[in-house]
Amino acid sequence: MRIAKSLVLAGALALCGPHAALAQDVIRVGAPLPLTGPLSPEGIKQKQGYDLWAEVANAKGGIKAGGKNYKVEIVYVDYASNTPRAVQTAERLITEDKVNFLFSPFGSGAAKAASGVSEKYGIPTIAATASSAQVYDQGYKFLFGTFTPNDTLTEPLANIVTKRNANVKRVAILARNDLFPLAIAEEMQKSAKARNLEVVMFEKYAIGTMDHASAITQMRAARPDWIFATGYINDLALIRKQMKDLGLSAPVVTMIAGPAYKEFIDASGPLAENISSAAWWHPAVRYEGKDVFGSTENFNKIWAAKHGGDVDYAQASAAAAGAILQLAIEAAGSLDPKKVRDALAAMDAITFYGRVKFGATGQITSLDPPVFQIQKGKPVVIYPDYIKQADFQFGVQ
Repeated sequence: MRIAKSLVLAGALALCGPHAALAQDVIRVGAPLPLTGPLSPEGIKQKQGYDLWAEVANAKGGIKAGGKNYKVEIVYVDYASNTPRAVQTAERLITEDKVNFLFSPFGSGAAKAASGVSEKYGIPTIAATASSAQVYDQGYKFLFGTFTPNDTLTEPLANIVTKRNANVKRVAILARNDLFPLAIAEEMQKSAKARNLEVVMFEKYAIGTMDHASAITQMRAARPDWIFATGYINDLALIRKQMKDLGLSAPVVTMIAGPAYKEFIDASGPLAENISSAAWWHPAVRYEGKDVFGSTENFNKIWAAKHGGDVDYAQASAAAAGAILQLAIEAAGSLDPKKVRDALAAMDAITFYGRVKFGATGQITSLDPPVFQIQKGKPVVIYPDYIKQADFQFGVQ
């Protein structure tokens, strides 16, 4: 199913004004997303973030480059949670839809698979949900990512847990056998071993697994002090429920990436309490940015006015991907792909999302990803100290 949509939403926001009429030309950004299938919750989040950026950019007069104002048009394609199809649709967006720039498919696996396409055609591409180093170690020049490496999540978590509770000694890891979930599980294993914790279990589960009873029974027999599970919203909500059903608990339960999302908390209810996690952004951060949103506080207000409630890191990262692309186009003063690519590589700017500076591989290197925990039904920040909202709580039933 193809979804192509021009995002001209004058009047949709309070930001709309006379400048909106100035945008005459169009910048087309391709966005292959899993809008149906098992990854659709995550794909929809990305779409919400891209849409919000386009709305705000267009309401403020569009993107300015070369003496012109350009309207933003995002061309969506649903690849139905199928990675090979994501690669095909990325190429079709470039060759048939003639997009100027590209947003990567969801997650590290699909982003890596599709990155060769944008490199082949020399199209600047921003990955809003890809953190694994394997995405960026290919020597490509046109791929940029808004997530720091995976160890920037596991290292703070391991520091917090081991410093606050010396009785945590045994770690059990259950990982979705997919690029990002497996990569971050492997980083957790390294973080645990570096602190002389015993990894008593490291088990993978296949994509689409609907029964984790065998792995959970094995985990229960291993008597872990810390359970670390990776996957996406549907995976982790199911794992948490089956943990309860099979009587598995531990002083520390960490899940990445589901607890960052309201959908996980809603699905898990009281079972979400005290589950810890980490992500690349949280609405508690506070930055005064040079991007189209300005401050984090303003971004949060715009989001709440449109969607209600708090924005999560996946939605914010997608909005940031658009804001970053806009900064690069305006810095380049051109739509020329090579000039925009060079502007991305040279960028060092504060945005609502944080400081944006890309390393040599194209992966962002300038963020402090927050560690958080579900307390009283809400994610609260434990780290870093400058946005800390609560202390880490031990004990998950």
